[in-house]
Amino acid sequence: MNELHRTFLLLGADAVQKLRESTVMVVGCGAVGSFAVEALARTGVGKIIIIDSDVIEESNINRQLIALQSTIGLAKVDVAAARIRDINPAIQVTPIKLFFDEATALDVAPDFVIDAIDTVPSKIALYKWCVSRDIPFVSSMGAARKTDVTQIKIAKISKTTVCPLAAKIRKIVRNERLPDFNVVYSTETAAPTGTARTFGSLVTVTGIFGLMAANYAVRTIINDKNNRGNTNLGV
Repeated sequence: MNELHRTFLLLGADAVQKLRESTVMVVGCGAVGSFAVEALARTGVGKIIIIDSDVIEESNINRQLIALQSTIGLAKVDVAAARIRDINPAIQVTPIKLFFDEATALDVAPDFVIDAIDTVPSKIALYKWCVSRDIPFVSSMGAARKTDVTQIKIAKISKTTVCPLAAKIRKIVRNERLPDFNVVYSTETAAPTGTARTFGSLVTVTGIFGLMAANYAVRTIINDKNNRGNTNLGV
């Protein structure tokens, strides 16, 4: 319990117990997802499911928490799982190496899902998966080409502005009549890239996207109306 002493002091016993009994699934373990996973582990979430199909590459080092010279070539989910176990061996971590799409079949039932995927069809597939199972979730929009962390926000997808990825998602959500949901996004105008297909990004921005998504997950779990305690963090 010593590793959660400061969390206990801030949130109280009921909240810490709720987190210990919860399961959070993070889909995508890159620039955004790796920070979300780290935050969940250090906050005391008892079960963490990590989904990603990629291996770590040298180009990931500038922005992905799990990317080190020593981890290049290893599966992201395996490295993330080992890191979680090193933070807190009591956490039950399930690494799943797969590319999430509309054909994905998972026999899991998380209490909350964090979408840190970077492809639109996969994001939509995950939204539908969550909605069909009545699982709350938060989704990360575009964090690349941004430098101003003060413009990162959480809002309903229907209320987003500026972000090109959010605009694409918003249109699909409206056309497919999916329920509104919360996203982490930035109101900063993206830096121009010319004809480049690979976008530049900063860990100071992508990391905050992941931390904000994890914070939203934690607050939602603590304030779950079906599992009330004496803590309210104002979700």
